[in-house]
Amino acid sequence: MRLAVFTKNFSNPAYGAARLGAERAAAALGGVEVLHFVPRTPDDPEQQSALIEEALALRPLPDAFVLSPVHATKVNPAIRRVIEAGIPMIGFVNPIDAAPSVAYVSSDDHALAMGIARYLFEHLGGTGRVLIVTGPAESFTSNERLRGFREAAATFPGISVVGVIAGDYARDTARERSAQWLSEHAELDACLVANDIMAVGVLDALDAAGRTAAVVGVNAIPQAIEAIAAGRMLATADFNAMQMAYLAAECAVRHLRGEAVPAHVELPVQIVDAGNCRQWNLPYAQRPVITLEQTTRRQA
Repeated sequence: MRLAVFTKNFSNPAYGAARLGAERAAAALGGVEVLHFVPRTPDDPEQQSALIEEALALRPLPDAFVLSPVHATKVNPAIRRVIEAGIPMIGFVNPIDAAPSVAYVSSDDHALAMGIARYLFEHLGGTGRVLIVTGPAESFTSNERLRGFREAAATFPGISVVGVIAGDYARDTARERSAQWLSEHAELDACLVANDIMAVGVLDALDAAGRTAAVVGVNAIPQAIEAIAAGRMLATADFNAMQMAYLAAECAVRHLRGEAVPAHVELPVQIVDAGNCRQWNLPYAQRPVITLEQTTRRQA
């Protein structure tokens, strides 16, 4: 049995974790080979579409596609060809609207954003000047998180969003644009960042400028956990891409074996801070994962 697994990039550690999650599921289930397809240019729709065509040209064909689309619509023609070829598809991270999928495994980006934003605002005592750092303009996850950030801020009258900059889910971009923003603005209490690799870039910029601010992110990548443990970063929300890919791969295998799988699995919001970060302070390969049976039992 062969699974074609599509992740978005090599630049975000969360997607390296996702690839590991698919491999861990394959090893646990036995008799499963994982083929990885990753755009060389991060989140490039044309490259992902070409990779889908490459997988469809394999002989024998992969038995199932486990796919996180890099764009809400630009990969749709290639996605439809997967279904036309009669290959079952399981989505994870981002929804797939172009064609039916057997299952979809996700976290609620809006809820994650609301959770981490409220945590930050409560830490600030309900008052403060906050810079928001977003991902790419067309990213589903970034847009949902930005929506959550704004809605949370609207419920705290003392919170002032003093700027919104795009870090494009890249450490260097977030560092450079944060550094520019900091050079032009003297007052800042906190940074609300749409993912952790950007949050690390924001920390770099703050350190270089000799400035301090409370920083929170999303993903719970090892670099963020280390920063939380060291007291440099306040908190993160666990967007567990490794767990999502594990469950998506498990759904694919169980479907191929003729077993019923849930149409949608949604992971709960978990905030990671100094009080509990030891549970996450492990390499991805050592972090625990839960099976589909354990997940559905929790949701029952």
